Parts: sequence; C-alpha cells; structure tokens
Amino acid sequence: MKTTFAILALTFLLTELAAAQPMLRLKEFNLNNNVAIQGYDPTAYFTQNKAVKGGSDISATADGVIYYFASEGDKKLFLQDPKKYEPQYGGWCAYAMGASGEKVEIDPETFKISNGKLFLFYHTWVNNTLNKWNKDEVNLQAKADANWIKFFHS
Repeated sequence: MKTTFAILALTFLLTELAAAQPMLRLKEFNLNNNVAIQGYDPTAYFTQNKAVKGGSDISATADGVIYYFASEGDKKLFLQDPKKYEPQYGGWCAYAMGASGEKVEIDPETFKISNGKLFLFYHTWVNNTLNKWNKDEVNLQAKADANWIKFFHS
C-alpha cells in the first residue's frame, strides 16, 4: 500500500513539474509574443555560423517557446534535439547574466558557440559584451550558470 501511494505521489509530482516547465520558460525566457531570439533561426547559428532571420511560416514550439526557422531542414534539425539549439540563459545576454545576474536584451547577431552551446550578447555601437565575455569566459560562464538557476528554478 505504501509503495502504491509513493508511486502515485511521485507520478503526480513529475506530472506537475512537467506542466510547470512551459509556464516557467514563458515567464523567464527572453521572448516577444512567446517567440525566442527575436525570430532568428536557432539552428543557423550552428550550421551556418551566422545569425539568420527565420520566418513565422516555418516555426516550431519547444516547451511553450516558439522558434522561427529559415528552412524546413533547420526546423527538422531543431525538432530532433531542441535543447541542443536553444540559447543559454533563456536567450538573455550571457555576459550580463554572468557579470551581474541581470536579464539584459541581446543583439541576435552577436553570438558565440562554445562547447556546443549558443551564447547571445548585448551589442550597441559603444558596447559589445561579447568582447568582455571573451576576456573572462570561464569565470563569467560559471557565474552565469549559477545566476540563471536562480531565475529558472525559483
């Protein structure tokens, strides 16, 4: 009897956590009308090593977050493993997440692929945070990882 109750309780908990995941992503990710990366194709960063604007006519949803793609092939690739292509820190500026734990907008054309992960950065004509990130990447990434957990698991 206790085993059955424990299994039911665990099943309920896992179901609740799975249902909460999309809501938390929609709350914490950098989105505009639930669309990530300002409509840029997340797979193109990896396959073309450049930022490519996607289109609303080729889109997919991953746990509540909408992504646009430049081609059906990119969409298919993404759907095989969405977590592989999604930007780190919910699409917020990686440098700001590491330096101050803040959610700061990004320039989707300022990015870095490192260890198979996509990092996005804030960039204006006077401030390119990718340059600052590159000067202390290991330390900033460790801090960004810890800071993101505060947002995503709070």
